[in-house]
Amino acid sequence: MTNHGFNVASIVALRRVLSRSAAAVAALAAAVASAAPGTLQEIVVTATRSEQPRLDVPLSISRLDGDELARVGAQHVHESLNRVAGVLIQRGSGQESLIAVRSPVLTGSGACGAFLILEDEMPVRPTGFCNVNELFEINTEQAGALEVIRGPAPVTYGANGLHGVVNVRSPSAAALEGLRIGLESGAADWRRASFAVGNGHPGQSFGAYGIVSRDGGFRADSRAADAKLNLLYQRRLGGGELRWRMATTLLDQETAGFVRGFNAYRDPQINRSNPNPEAFRDAWSARLSTTWHKQACPACSDDLRFALRRSSMTFLQHFLLGKPLERNGQSSVLLAASRARPWRAGSTTGEWRTGVDAEWASTALVERQDLPTAEGSAAARAIRPVGRHYDYSVRSRTLAGYGSGAWSPRAAWTLSLGARFESTSYAYDNRMGDGNAAESGQACAFGGCLFSRPADRSDTFRNFAPRFDVTFRVSGNDRIFVSAAAGFRPPESSELYRLQRQQDIARLASERARSIELGWRHEDARLAASLAAFAMRKSAVILRESNGFNVDNGRTRHEGIEYELRWHAFPDLTVSGSGTLARHRYDFSRTIDGGEQVIAGRDVDTAPRLQHRLALDWRATPSLQAEIEIAIFGRYFLDAANERTYPGHVVANLRASWRLSSAWKATLRLRNLADRQYADRADFAQGEYRYFPAAGRSLYVALEYGRNSGSGTAALDATPPRQDNPVSFSGPRTGNER
Repeated sequence: MTNHGFNVASIVALRRVLSRSAAAVAALAAAVASAAPGTLQEIVVTATRSEQPRLDVPLSISRLDGDELARVGAQHVHESLNRVAGVLIQRGSGQESLIAVRSPVLTGSGACGAFLILEDEMPVRPTGFCNVNELFEINTEQAGALEVIRGPAPVTYGANGLHGVVNVRSPSAAALEGLRIGLESGAADWRRASFAVGNGHPGQSFGAYGIVSRDGGFRADSRAADAKLNLLYQRRLGGGELRWRMATTLLDQETAGFVRGFNAYRDPQINRSNPNPEAFRDAWSARLSTTWHKQACPACSDDLRFALRRSSMTFLQHFLLGKPLERNGQSSVLLAASRARPWRAGSTTGEWRTGVDAEWASTALVERQDLPTAEGSAAARAIRPVGRHYDYSVRSRTLAGYGSGAWSPRAAWTLSLGARFESTSYAYDNRMGDGNAAESGQACAFGGCLFSRPADRSDTFRNFAPRFDVTFRVSGNDRIFVSAAAGFRPPESSELYRLQRQQDIARLASERARSIELGWRHEDARLAASLAAFAMRKSAVILRESNGFNVDNGRTRHEGIEYELRWHAFPDLTVSGSGTLARHRYDFSRTIDGGEQVIAGRDVDTAPRLQHRLALDWRATPSLQAEIEIAIFGRYFLDAANERTYPGHVVANLRASWRLSSAWKATLRLRNLADRQYADRADFAQGEYRYFPAAGRSLYVALEYGRNSGSGTAALDATPPRQDNPVSFSGPRTGNER
């Protein structure tokens, strides 16, 4: 099963949206270049596993630094990531979430495969075993930075970077110097405690940080508690830097289900209720990684990586008839190596990069129903028997190699070309009887049991993804880039082996995407701004059709414009904003699961056409800082036929902090300032409107203590330092933003 990259017809078809935007991008570039002169404020990102100035990266890449994350004080990751253009994280109950990055909000067992979630440039889960909620397995609250790449991933990353990449960067151990402690309390019995501590010695440093939170839940029976701990160690070794990272998380959650009925989220009695008080989710994860990185010159790098990962989760599938219990887990190991070097031929200069990745994983899943199905028709009850529905394990292996080269035929131009080849193999072992009988071996009425188990089998998916980028240096502070890229994701193991009805084999190929993008970026001491126009086509989209079969003949198209800006309008006032205008449409017609009719040209459900955010950050005095944020989420359709809609909403948040002394700081956060009634997520399924209602106006107060030990890490920083943001609770820094 091989996926190829581009074809000429698709590129010609994609060109229209870009041609309409090119003139606007060029005009805006010239206007800003003349209106906002200043010294370049270099922002460093890790799009290729090495640090690079963001200005020179030919990607739509955004970065939220540690100071901004501390100011947001997110209780759920959607509060921080929704500040990024092209990103929409919809909150479920507790710490659950669904993701969109330059896409609709995707659902289903394989939806998470469209997004690559990284921690320090390494995937948090193995290929083929993602989870739609896996962001709760990472300490995003205390991250050194969050980076988001929109569109297909660079060739340095592989499977699952179809629509985008989210990279959670740990702080450096040196940045944790001293001791920091925080306590927070607020609405719905919210409690949180956090700490960060570090100590540096000549040539090495240590650090630890963690967070424990308890949310009483504004809805009935929706308590959630979680804990996250991270340990860091780094030292100089062999002329490079050796980093050890350990991360572990625990989640104990009582889950609230959808409230049902048209506009139920607006009813003050219903929106606090919980139709599924029996639902829960228990999860834990642990990751141990080491990285050795050496950078002898700006274009020279050697990188070695190793990671061990383990996760386990048990949860009640309250959203299904019969409410079966699922247990799943994975153990995996990751190895990676890469090298980059400059080259020169006459007056032409450039650099090349090459690398290999290898991953081995062992995963398992059990689904069991303990009580007879009480809901639905007689047929629906009969085909959902008591006992195990699935019990299988999958061993997987992924091997990949990639290479890229960049050269500058003229001083203002840089061309780069790269490609990645990746092979993923699954070995599936069914630990029950094959077919769709009950666990006892008895056949179900009405044509057989719903759950179908394939016989033991092996599957291999091979993918090739090319990429071509052109960057034009308009001035010292401006870049224009064009990117043409391909992305892919192999089918998730649940899509291949967790079948329904009478399908005995899922003959699936990898989902593929072809994307072209035109972008402009400007950065100086006062203004950072970007604008991008994109068009993408996806094929072999995996879906469940009307017979309950998993098939791969879906197609979608995605076009839009994204913008971001951060303007230091006055010494004490910063204006920031981001937004997206996009269409995400079906490119095929078919009847799918539940009898829904997909019609080519109509919007994919849960795909707002517009999303905007504006924030004013005011430094009133050296010790007082306040931010007001307004977020606008546009209307979107709830079904494939585009017959039902959610109207969208506007929400405002207020945050203020007071520096009480050099060591103490108090913070106030007021979420949903206008007390609007809206839905974090809206849906239409099983013949009903369904909503996850959002909390009303909520006040939170935090008190933080921070002390620097003053011991310093000068010996460690003998080489050019990695200036990651610390996990501190301090206000914005002066000087360069990193």
